[in-house]
Amino acid sequence: MSDTDPGLLDGAIPPAANNRLFGHRAAEDFLAQSYRSGKGHHAILIEGPEGIGKATLAFRFASHVLTHENPVEAPADLSDPDPQSAVGRQIASGASHNVLHIERPVDEKSGRLKSAITVDEVRKVGKFFGQTSGSGNWRIAIIDPADDMNRNAANALLKILEEPPKKSLLLLLTHAPGKLLPTIRSRCMRLRLEPLHAADMEEALAHLGVAVPAKDRETVLSMAGGSVGEALKLLNYGGLDIIAAFRDILGATGAERRRRMHKLADVLAAKDAEVIHAFFIGHVTEELMRMARDAAFSGHLAEADRLSRLSTQMAERIAIAQGYNLDKKQTILSILEAFG
Repeated sequence: MSDTDPGLLDGAIPPAANNRLFGHRAAEDFLAQSYRSGKGHHAILIEGPEGIGKATLAFRFASHVLTHENPVEAPADLSDPDPQSAVGRQIASGASHNVLHIERPVDEKSGRLKSAITVDEVRKVGKFFGQTSGSGNWRIAIIDPADDMNRNAANALLKILEEPPKKSLLLLLTHAPGKLLPTIRSRCMRLRLEPLHAADMEEALAHLGVAVPAKDRETVLSMAGGSVGEALKLLNYGGLDIIAAFRDILGATGAERRRRMHKLADVLAAKDAEVIHAFFIGHVTEELMRMARDAAFSGHLAEADRLSRLSTQMAERIAIAQGYNLDKKQTILSILEAFG
């Protein structure tokens, strides 16, 4: 993670300062034309996998709205924000009085992100919308991601959604819409973003100045699943090595298997390994699901059932470990042991 922004991946550009977006032209055009019609929704739920550009799109739309205050006179498409304009500079630096970005707050003692967006953070949105804009311009709040809200925060957001002030716009980002309250989803216009195609992925990585070794190109593009964020974890956080080590463990036996398990667990349980730890958990979960699907398609229903139950048990084990801050190494070892 970045030293200045604990939530930003190494190699990434902060979404507020990123003036390029790849692979989502249809969504951009929809937002621009919806705004231009003067009938745009006051709350938009931008859905899609993590790391594909949802936050960048939200800030691009915020810049568009603030640059073109009168919807009728706004262009029918979103252009790249001008970093030299007053609006562009203010949004990129986080100094805009018309844009509020809500994320998980940083714990002052540890310097790390807290586990959830709290009710106090969401109440800032209500106060922000209640203020009178000195410029008479729009007030735009971005909750990034809304999945991180705890129950009290979600309930506080519902009250804001029920009585939105004039010239207010709420952009909610979600990696997993099913985690949100149905009442929140029903009060928003939903906009789904899809994973990036290979060509868009390569353009996005080139824009970040990230070089993909030719020997790893196909592997990275395949394993990233259309997510630039996942590609950064594979390339900048040792994700490729972690996956290779995991596969080596699956192919080993006896004392050698135990040695490799402990070696991998030590890496994943290190003090500053939060990103790669979460990456590994996600990879293992997806691997179990893939194995279960393959078993089912092959007609091995008993094995598919066993793997499905194992996936559920593993998710519960991980949730308990995270909720009670249990020893990470032991949790990783128990996950690896479950693969038999």
